Amino acid sequence: MPFYQIDGITPVVSTESFVHPTAVVIGDVIIGKNVYIGPNASLRGDFGRLIIKDGANIQDNCIMHGFPQYETIVEEEGHIGHGAVLHGCHIKRNALIGMNSVIMDGAVIGENSIVGACAFVKAEAIFPENSLIVGTPAKVLRALSDKEIAWKSSGTKDYQNLVIRCLSTFKEVAPLQKVETNRPKLSFENIIPKSQL
Repeated sequence: MPFYQIDGITPVVSTESFVHPTAVVIGDVIIGKNVYIGPNASLRGDFGRLIIKDGANIQDNCIMHGFPQYETIVEEEGHIGHGAVLHGCHIKRNALIGMNSVIMDGAVIGENSIVGACAFVKAEAIFPENSLIVGTPAKVLRALSDKEIAWKSSGTKDYQNLVIRCLSTFKEVAPLQKVETNRPKLSFENIIPKSQL
């Protein structure tokens, strides 16, 4: 696993969490329980502390970097989509950051909020709870419905289940030379796109 100490500070990772072998975790990083860290994620605690609380997920190719005057925090149930960049910001409980979004220093994303894909949240921007936040620069589009918040929470539970699956079945293997007869398929009947709410 690629964990690195810097200035005598070593990352802390719960044994109940999964960090993909291609992720990089440096320095002052604290990862709670039941957290998923995806392939090629970069968590650099070399300028400021990074805190990822219980039940959160940091997906593939995300970058999380500290800033000297800020702790970079993802609270419980936080859901950070593929390719997002978090820099010196605070993501409150049960918030979702969409794919390839950028959240800058001192920004705060409110509890139960959703930041749309490819949004740019300016430094020091503060957004209220239960908000749909979109655009460049990002603005509140509207309040989220209870149904939308429940959909987000369900998606986060899927990643919490992925932690369990990875801890029990994930392993490096050589690929098969051909497709086996009666090859099984993964089945996730409860996962639906937001458009089908």
